[in-house]
Amino acid sequence: MRTIFITAAIALVATQSFAISRMNPLSMTCERARATVHNEGAVIFRWTSPRGLPIYDRFIRNSRYCEANENAEWKNIPTRDDPSCPVLACRNLDLRPGSGFFIPDNSL
Repeated sequence: MRTIFITAAIALVATQSFAISRMNPLSMTCERARATVHNEGAVIFRWTSPRGLPIYDRFIRNSRYCEANENAEWKNIPTRDDPSCPVLACRNLDLRPGSGFFIPDNSL
């Protein structure tokens, strides 16, 4: 019984430590949105499009928060004070022949 309790406690702590914040960028300034991503490393921003559809994506501090086949690319999101606030999101690497193999080291 003690082993089950210890295992459950470890699983609970591990699950909580990897939780990612979910926020609405329309409720914050561009500077605050960028600072949140920088401070937390990875954030999910969710907002409603002008057509009423939910939009969400994961935004990151730098490429270290991406999978091995991805890198950090700039993406604009709407915030309270800026309709095109630049933040970073993971995107697949373009490994097609002739595309060049330059991986920028973008960081927020």
